[in-house]
Amino acid sequence: MSFIDWIILVGTLLFIVGFGMYKTRGNKSVSDYLKGGNQANWWTIGLSVMATQASAITFLSTPGQAFHSGMGFVQFYFGLPIAMVIICLVFIPLYHKLKVFTAYEYLESRFDLKTRTLTAIFFLIQRGLAAGITIFAPSIILSAVLGWNLVYLNIIIGILVVIYTVSGGTKAVSITQKQQMAVIFGGLFIAFLLILNLLPLDVGFGDAVEIAGANDKMKVLDFSFDLENRYTVWTGLIGGTFLMLSYFGTDQSQVQRYLSGKSVKESQMGMIMNGLLKVPMQFFILFIGVMVFVFYQFASSPLNFNPAAEEDVLNSEYAAEYLDLQSEKEVLEKEKETVHLQFIKATSTEQKDDLALQLKEINTQEVALRDQAKTLIKKANPQAETNDKDYVFIHFILNNLPIGLIGLLLAAILSAAMSSTASELNALGSTTAIDLYKRNMPGRDEKHYLNMSKWFTLMWGVIAILIACVANLFENLIELVNIIGSIFYGNILGVFLLAFFIKFVKSKATFIAAIITQIIIIGVWLLDKFEVISLPYLWLNALGCGLVMAIAAILQSTMRKE
Repeated sequence: MSFIDWIILVGTLLFIVGFGMYKTRGNKSVSDYLKGGNQANWWTIGLSVMATQASAITFLSTPGQAFHSGMGFVQFYFGLPIAMVIICLVFIPLYHKLKVFTAYEYLESRFDLKTRTLTAIFFLIQRGLAAGITIFAPSIILSAVLGWNLVYLNIIIGILVVIYTVSGGTKAVSITQKQQMAVIFGGLFIAFLLILNLLPLDVGFGDAVEIAGANDKMKVLDFSFDLENRYTVWTGLIGGTFLMLSYFGTDQSQVQRYLSGKSVKESQMGMIMNGLLKVPMQFFILFIGVMVFVFYQFASSPLNFNPAAEEDVLNSEYAAEYLDLQSEKEVLEKEKETVHLQFIKATSTEQKDDLALQLKEINTQEVALRDQAKTLIKKANPQAETNDKDYVFIHFILNNLPIGLIGLLLAAILSAAMSSTASELNALGSTTAIDLYKRNMPGRDEKHYLNMSKWFTLMWGVIAILIACVANLFENLIELVNIIGSIFYGNILGVFLLAFFIKFVKSKATFIAAIITQIIIIGVWLLDKFEVISLPYLWLNALGCGLVMAIAAILQSTMRKE
């Protein structure tokens, strides 16, 4: 990285932290600290909600997902607009009417203290783990690519977030997220334009899209009912709706964003904004990954995009075999470039179809070479991470963008890490302070609870940094966060739906059902992980929600008979 890149990167991050602290100095009450004094307008809420969900994992992993698998991942978000409508009609009016600080306060008034405490603890477990991952994800990738120390990166990102989150609370999170989203969107649009500019002169935008289609990267919709396929229209509409309902309706990191709204209408408009913009935003990020794929059809790419993995094998006894694979890949790349140029110039459908078949065959051979390379890497270092999806976009940035823009894109990635982590720490601190501490330690003055909210936020910041420092990379990082959420979210959502709509079910049945359901869901996930059964993780949300409601209803009926 050049000196100019460093200036842009450090300057951007310090400005965001300083601006957040300056604009939110002087919080005097718990309401100011946890709900921002209820001053947020709809577009601040909308951007804050989007920034909370769009972590660094989104901008590192999603383009890599598209590079390898195409546009199909966008189906994951198809349930989001449906969830936004339900949240606007049911959740937001109820939360505002009750004037709650956290989503879980409502559960005590509907059920009892132990049910409120249990769901709050479920949230704290899954969101605490996720907070560590949102720090760890960019750290491990940047450390591998840039050679920076992983532990130091975890600590630096964590400290930057903790400074303004502890200092300014919810308002600081919301204000800084507007700046962070500006950096993120600006960086993405510039990256997209530069990718198109870096393509050969005779390859226009239409040609690039056609090349992506010929390589099966533009297939968006999959209507199959194949449970082996994680991303289909049905998993998105059904599993995705349950996941998004759980996340936006019961996860305090999101609920806290719209609890800060000036009114019910402002909160609802902010969520509708998120519903309208989120799917196009994810489509655009995936499309950037597809364009990176097209770029590498005319430029050389590594056998494995993880430089640490390549270094392991090149410093081992398998280096010669790995270099032979690279030579084979270079031959394929020349052939592939030639066929792509012929494909663009082809005038008849028959010619294009024949050339498309050739491209698929070449890509099949290339994938086989990459798989052989992964095998060699594992032989060289059994602990090495061979899944390189998360490294594709950062490799492109560092090796192809001009000086200055590298710093801007890295600032965008770290801004995304800071924005989502800040929301998580803010929510973890407020849930601990309100649902656990204040509820069990009543009678203290306002200043005491304000100070304890800050201490709990700091505590969770330290825990998140520690989790980040001991975490291990697990498949594609964006999937890992969603897997962790899916294990807990369906159960929590089911408890809330029981509270909202199933009035005959009481607290004891709900509490027991929630514990039983969580055990079952963890068991099902483990069975899938060890390939005893096949169930994509998105279905865990619907399964957990349905199970807790059914078990609670059955238990309540049994208790009535007794």
